[in-house]
This record gives sequence, structure tokens and C-alpha cells, in this order.
Amino acid sequence: MTLFYDAVMADDSLPRCEWVGDDALYQRYHDEEWGVPLHGDRELFEKLSLEAFQSGLSWITILRRREGFRAAFRNFDMEAVAAFDDTDVQRLLDDNGIIRNRATLEATRHNARVLQEWVSGDPGALDTLVWSHAPAARPRRLTSINELPAQTDESRALAKALKSRGWKFVGPTTAYALMQSAGLVDDHVEGCWRATP
Repeated sequence: MTLFYDAVMADDSLPRCEWVGDDALYQRYHDEEWGVPLHGDRELFEKLSLEAFQSGLSWITILRRREGFRAAFRNFDMEAVAAFDDTDVQRLLDDNGIIRNRATLEATRHNARVLQEWVSGDPGALDTLVWSHAPAARPRRLTSINELPAQTDESRALAKALKSRGWKFVGPTTAYALMQSAGLVDDHVEGCWRATP
């Protein structure tokens, strides 16, 4: 592998952000999803939920279990998840295909109920709220993953806005991870083939 700033040349001759490494699943996620604008209440509910489960773990752990999460949470359909009862929570606690943390499982059910009530009369409300916190573009592209912030003023404001609506398990670091993955910010480093001018 050849290093360009903090971009690494992979076996397929594409330089990528160093955090990707040589894992094929991670490379696909980096190339096709990370930093690509994502819209939709269901889609953002899924991302926010997975970011909450990721807390304290590496993202590759979640990525490897994402299909298990999708099956367990009915493709993150908010109505289906909002209808989960304690039997469903126990089913999820017994599911080896996901991260089994009771507090996060219950928070996901709670968040689905909050979201369902919130968007029932205003479809797209989560999408609108999230994207209203998109920051202005940086004046220069970052050259090192060490320059990437864990949180920003905008992510703190987004976390606060979600919490004010009753959301659980969303802090400013989780909100910033969402901003990166959902394309509100472009944190591909200088030298990465996905870095736009």
C-alpha cells in the first residue's frame, strides 16, 4: 500500500481514506455510501439507530451485522419498530445477528415511537431537521484523519434538537458520525479518490 497524505493505495489501485484498510466490505461502504447525501425519514432513522448501536464499537462491527439489524428491525420501518412490545425486545436480546444491548434496543423502539408521532402529520420532518444542520463546506480539504473532529457546533445543535423532540441515545458524536455517513459533510481526506474538488 502506498500512502498519499492519509489516503492509502489499495490493491485495486484506488487511494482511499486510511481508516478503510483492506477490508472489502469497508471499501464498498467507503466508496458507495460514506459521504453520499442520504435522504428519507426511514433511511435516516436506520442510520441514527445503527450509529447508536455503534457507540463504543468500530463501525465495521456494525457494518458486518447490518443485514441482521435490518431483518431484526423490519428494515427500520418506524411503524413496525414502534409496535414492538416486550416480547420483541426479548427476541432481539436473543438475536446473535445484532448487538444485544437492552438500553439501545429499548431506545430504538422508543425513538421509532417518537418518530412515528412526529412525522405522522409531517412526512419528511426528520429529513428536514437533519439537513437543516448541514454545515457550510470547509475552506480546505483535510489531509489527515487526525484532523477529523469527533463533534462540531452543528452536531451538538442536531443532537440537542433531536433530544428536544424526545430522541434517546443521540449525542453530538453520534450526530457527527451521522453527518459523515449521510453526506452532510465530506470528510474524505486529500488524496482519496472519493474526495471531490
